[in-house]
Amino acid sequence: MRQRSLIAITAALAAGALTLTACGSRDDDGGSDSGSDGGTTVTIGVDAPLTGDLSSLGLGIKNSVDLAVKTANKDKYVEGVTFKVVAKDDQAQPSAGQQNATAFVADKSVLGVVGPLNSSVAESMQKVFDDAKLVEISPANTGPALTQGADWQKTKTRPYKSYFRTATTDAIQGPFAAQYVFNDAKKKKVFVIDDKKTYGAGLAATFTAEFKKLGGQVVGTQHINPDTKDFSAVATEVKNSGADVVYYGGEFPQAGPLSKQIKAAGAKIPLVGGDGIKDDNFIKLAGAGSTGDLATSVGAPVEDLDSAKKFVADYKAGGYKEDYAAYGGYSYDSAWAIIEAVKKVVDGNDGKLPDDARAKVTEAVQGVSFDGVTGKVSFDEYGDATNKQLTVYAVKNGAFETVKSGTYTG
Repeated sequence: MRQRSLIAITAALAAGALTLTACGSRDDDGGSDSGSDGGTTVTIGVDAPLTGDLSSLGLGIKNSVDLAVKTANKDKYVEGVTFKVVAKDDQAQPSAGQQNATAFVADKSVLGVVGPLNSSVAESMQKVFDDAKLVEISPANTGPALTQGADWQKTKTRPYKSYFRTATTDAIQGPFAAQYVFNDAKKKKVFVIDDKKTYGAGLAATFTAEFKKLGGQVVGTQHINPDTKDFSAVATEVKNSGADVVYYGGEFPQAGPLSKQIKAAGAKIPLVGGDGIKDDNFIKLAGAGSTGDLATSVGAPVEDLDSAKKFVADYKAGGYKEDYAAYGGYSYDSAWAIIEAVKKVVDGNDGKLPDDARAKVTEAVQGVSFDGVTGKVSFDEYGDATNKQLTVYAVKNGAFETVKSGTYTG
């Protein structure tokens, strides 16, 4: 985390730059821009990796938020309010995420932010948003500490009241995967690898704890450098370990080549990972040998949900170049939670935004409850999604196919 003084300086510089570029006339209430038609323009920010290895996921997030905003505007869902989207690229880097957070805070029209993708990026943004009472809802972060504190396994304490998420956490995802691998796939010896990042290391840890609890054996552990693509050394370790399965905590740009190189080394065993590898690019990178590899992901497949049929149809009709990917439905629901909160605040204040709009919207998000793309959307006392469903996918015939949906039973 950067020093507070550096955040303040960066905020001041960003505020100066944004004053020159902001659209519309600036309100003095810290709430919104005034549109030329006398209405109010509210900005929903998006922070995600829009370039680089993870851009397929990030662009799906951005496009899905865009669809939610267009839907709200078309339906005039909040009388007198027009929503717009401002998206910023964090390149999956915490430093870029923090800079983006500072810029969002400086733009008075921003009343909520959807993102980021990466838990490590979220760590750098949370305090910046919380100090400004600006709500942040992630469709993809799964690190438990973000909502329940660093000591969450012993004592849960919510660190930031402005942070929420529509994705379930690795406190559930890791054990859910372990139960499937041990009980359903009948694998008893695992080699655990992670990329040393917040998401990957945390997910590997929760998987490992549950796998051991079930009676499984961890025959080896290793960490990789996510900046490299040569995993031949660890692949040889896996082969020599006698493992019948590999669990990888990390994301698909590394998981694909890792799976391919493990098979090439002679270990014809499945690689299992979390939502970070559940992307078609994993299969492209891993090659034909990826058949049988497994991934867990949050919720149920959007394509299988009656609640998501309109979203899928509208997204296709929207003409977006990129797929909505793994987090599209959760991104739409994250944006809609902000829209619902804005509506609640406006309706409760004689049809206009109050002076303390950001604080009021953040407070309202805590109480939102609606039927979303991914099912019932609401948040518990920690800001976590109340929807705890997860799904196991297997690579078959060059695509991820649903194997099992359910919830972790501890």
